[in-house]
Amino acid sequence: MVMGNTSGNRNRLKLASYNIRKAKGVDRRYDPGRIIDILAGLEADVVAVQEADFRWGDRPGALPAALIAGHTDYELVPVAQHPDSLGWHGNAVLVRRGTIVRQVTRLTLPGLEPRGALRIDLDIGGPFSVVATHLGLTRYHRQAQLAAILGAVALDDYPTAIMGDFNEWSATRGLDPLQGDFAIHAPGKSFHASMPMAALDRIALGGGMALTDGGVVQTVQSLRASDHLPIWGEVAFTSRKPAN
Repeated sequence: MVMGNTSGNRNRLKLASYNIRKAKGVDRRYDPGRIIDILAGLEADVVAVQEADFRWGDRPGALPAALIAGHTDYELVPVAQHPDSLGWHGNAVLVRRGTIVRQVTRLTLPGLEPRGALRIDLDIGGPFSVVATHLGLTRYHRQAQLAAILGAVALDDYPTAIMGDFNEWSATRGLDPLQGDFAIHAPGKSFHASMPMAALDRIALGGGMALTDGGVVQTVQSLRASDHLPIWGEVAFTSRKPAN
């Protein structure tokens, strides 16, 4: 599968991740419009979105796809298995319009509760892989889920980023499967939006990539739109294969 026609040498990218809580804000309002505004304001190359779908029926998307297309510079990567959904196990991925998407792989993760991840293989001036995920509520299952994700990317020799809601409260423990292969970055405290106290949302970078800047989006709108705040990271490629 190939979307878009972006070409040329791209040595820097902006990545972002946002748990939108099905567009229900801390004020209890369902307001997809303000989520769209926040996503557009990120101006990222790739965005991992968690809780993008409702959990009833055929899991309809929490954001109208037409709003994404009409009010942002993103394209929704087609990963859903239901026509009205945006994502897979609630995980959706947005890419800057014109980005080449080479392949989509849906990963079912182990655990008591249904969890999944998406591996999106891109060509942005060269091969680049993103894994978007929302890990489980217990550390034991989170570690098993990370091990499964590693198994899905272990044979690659091009840059890979894993990002999403890692659900890990500790700054130093719990993400052991990634140690040694990935540098784990918590750009800031992203939960709870009304009183940020934990860095649950993270970006893990494999070899050939380095984080040069990052942060958490704290605006009047983002403090209300979800119980998580969006995170972002500027990434530089230190080594990579050329585009074919």
